[in-house]
Amino acid sequence: MSGSRDNGKKGPVGVELKYCEHCGGLFVREKGTGVVYCETCKPKVADLPIPKRKSPGRLQLPVGRRAEVEKYCAEQDCDTNDLEAVGGVA
Repeated sequence: MSGSRDNGKKGPVGVELKYCEHCGGLFVREKGTGVVYCETCKPKVADLPIPKRKSPGRLQLPVGRRAEVEKYCAEQDCDTNDLEAVGGVA
């Protein structure tokens, strides 16, 4: 595809197919640009408020209390007779 860029240079212009990250529609953009919204969605997205972000710090996963186990035995210490078999076919 050949065309004229804004800086006045003429020659081939690389393009790529991109989906709009707002509406999901497909559009064509010039290769190497960071455009992520189609022409229809640009004004809509510009009107959206900028989300407030917390200052980047050390990330931590939430940790809850550990579950308490009433009775625990190691495999070699467990008495297998404590378990009662339920009738059925496996």
